[in-house]
Amino acid sequence: MIAFIFPGQGSQRVGMGRALAEAFPICRATFEEADAALGEPLTRTIFEGPEDRLTLTENTQPAILAVSVAAARLLTSRGHEPQFVAGHSLGEYSANVVAGTFAFA
Repeated sequence: MIAFIFPGQGSQRVGMGRALAEAFPICRATFEEADAALGEPLTRTIFEGPEDRLTLTENTQPAILAVSVAAARLLTSRGHEPQFVAGHSLGEYSANVVAGTFAFA
């Protein structure tokens, strides 16, 4: 049995998800989708900072969502389909996206 658990606000770090985006097209596409939905290059803030910009709630929350969904999509694409999803605080949104009850955008 597989469960995906997603973090909430406070788990953000400059550079998070960058290695995933560089190594896996499905992750890169997820970050591009997030940027398009927001109408701004949030990915640049996630990957490069500055930290004080990333820690603003309006950036932190979509950043954590994007990284969480990118990681989940990668795992799912490799056959690791969760039977359960859960999240702490903001992570509940990531869990809903992965469960298919919320659209990512």
